[in-house]
Amino acid sequence: MRIDSHQHYWKVNRGDYHWMTPSVPVLCRDYLPSDLRPLLQQHGIDRTILVQAAQTKDETDFLLELAAGEPTVAGVVGWLDLDSPGFLREFENKRKHPLFAGIRPMLQDLADDRWILRPQVMESLRILAEADFPFDFCIYPRHLPSVIQALEAVPGLRGTIDHLSKPEIRALKLHPWKSLIAEVAEHRNVFCKLSGMITEANHDHWSVPDLQPYVDHVMACFGPDRVMFGSDWPVCLKAGSYDQVIHALRELLSPAWMEAAEQKIFGLNAMRFYKLAAEGQPAQMS
Repeated sequence: MRIDSHQHYWKVNRGDYHWMTPSVPVLCRDYLPSDLRPLLQQHGIDRTILVQAAQTKDETDFLLELAAGEPTVAGVVGWLDLDSPGFLREFENKRKHPLFAGIRPMLQDLADDRWILRPQVMESLRILAEADFPFDFCIYPRHLPSVIQALEAVPGLRGTIDHLSKPEIRALKLHPWKSLIAEVAEHRNVFCKLSGMITEANHDHWSVPDLQPYVDHVMACFGPDRVMFGSDWPVCLKAGSYDQVIHALRELLSPAWMEAAEQKIFGLNAMRFYKLAAEGQPAQMS
C-alpha cells in the first residue's frame, strides 16, 4: 500500500484557519477530496493521512466526518488541547473513533517556544506515551531543544517530526538544525516526514540540489525505516505541484535508498507509525 503521510483538506467558510490570509491566495479556497483524488490515482497513492490545519476541536470533528465518507483517507491527525486538565477525558472520547490516528498541536504558531514543556502538556504527553498513540511535532528548528527535552522526559512517546522541522532551506542554512535533528533521531521511536521541503525553499526558483543536503542528513540519521513521504498538499502549492513534490523526492533519494523507498518510505513506514491495519485504517485500540 502506498501512503501519503501528510496532507490537508479545508473549507474556508468554517472560519477557524488562523493562518489563512489573502496574501497567499492559492490557499484561500476550499480543498476537498475531489481535488486530490485524481492526483492520488495518477501517482498510485492508495491512502493518505489527513492532518489538522486549525487548533480547534470543531475542525477535528469536521475532518473525522469528512474522512468517514472518503475511502482514500486512512486516518486523521487531529487537535486536542494538551494544556487542559480535561485532556485525558477528551482523548479517551476521541480515540473511540476508528479514524482518529494521531494528535498534533501547532507548536510553530504558539508564542511560547517552550510550550511543550509546560507541566500539564507533559502530563498529556505521558498519557499518549502510555497509550503508544502517534504524535506529530509541527515545529521550526528553534523548537528542537525543547522537543529533545520532552523526548528525554517522556522516552516512550511515539512521535514524528513534520517537514524535517522546517529547516531554513531558503537560506541554505544547515546549522544548528543538523546537530539538533541528529539528536532527535537518537530516540528510536521518533520518525521524520520527508515533507514540506519545497515550501521552505525559495518559492520562485527552488531546485533539487537545494534540498539534497537536508534529505541526505535525515536519511543518514533516521535510516530507511523511520522516514515517510508526505506531500503537504495543498500547502505545497505555494511552491510547486503534487507532481513536483513526488518527482523531487525520487531524485533526492540515492539509488541505495530507492528499494526501501518503494516499500517503506512511500507506504510501510506510515502504516507502522500510525498503526494502520492491512486495509489502511488505524487498528482498533483497547
